[in-house]
Amino acid sequence: MSITVELTYDLAKALGVRRLELEGTPTLREVVRLTRSQFGAEAETFDRLTRVTALVVNGVLVSQGRAQDTPLQDGDRVSFLKAAAGG
Repeated sequence: MSITVELTYDLAKALGVRRLELEGTPTLREVVRLTRSQFGAEAETFDRLTRVTALVVNGVLVSQGRAQDTPLQDGDRVSFLKAAAGG
């Protein structure tokens, strides 16, 4: 099972890649865990940068709570979306 993970500009800059292909990721929670693990010793950077992000699965905004246990299917696209404010 392959899941495409798209990163925000800030996450991509810190990690050095714009997207990841993850294998064997049955839930959104697992995608977040595996993406965080890509940062290795810099996992705190991931934590800091994701404080202002939302998760999107196949173009649909997902809440951070129970929805993280949502099962994913082969070919799904998970995006970290940076929150924006305007006025």
